[in-house]
Amino acid sequence: MNAQDCLDELRSIKDVSFSTVDEQGLPHSRIIDIMIVGDNKLYFCTARGKDFYQQLMHNPHVAVVGLNRNWQMIRLTGTVQHLDDQKKWIDRIFNENPSMKNVYPKDTRYILEPFVISSGATEFFDLGKEPIYRERFPFGGAKIPGYGFLITDSCIGCGTCRRNCPQNCIEIGKPFVIRQDHCLHCGSCFEKCPVKAIVRR
Repeated sequence: MNAQDCLDELRSIKDVSFSTVDEQGLPHSRIIDIMIVGDNKLYFCTARGKDFYQQLMHNPHVAVVGLNRNWQMIRLTGTVQHLDDQKKWIDRIFNENPSMKNVYPKDTRYILEPFVISSGATEFFDLGKEPIYRERFPFGGAKIPGYGFLITDSCIGCGTCRRNCPQNCIEIGKPFVIRQDHCLHCGSCFEKCPVKAIVRR
């Protein structure tokens, strides 16, 4: 599994949720079709008259999420870029997504503007496994900040965190270690630790 695999899976799902914020900082979400993926890039389009377009032009940061039939979630966070050569990209999008011709017949397609996400991070999250499995993959030169929880050297080895982990993903050690690929990020260990040895990354 890598970033391109996650992008391919989003393309397979096709209808996914895109989230943006408006000029007042209020969140908005809607279902958008993934039109093209390739070379660690994701392409989509929207019409110039839509609030979605205005929000993208005001703040290019987006969050994307899709769920496949196997209850595997793919998330993406990244920065959107508006593409030049609008007609070329819209024609390519329509060639690869023929159903669009019914929605925007003939030259009405050119009310649409093409966008690409070429830098960001994807996450694969499988709730169908025991324990759960999750992994993040950067693409386009982006870096992934630490996330979840970390057991520090203040750990006294009491095992409270391990006993209270719903996914049994904490291993004995000095200090104890959280298996990040199986962690729910629920915070149970963080709240139960008697010496506050667990920190949010």
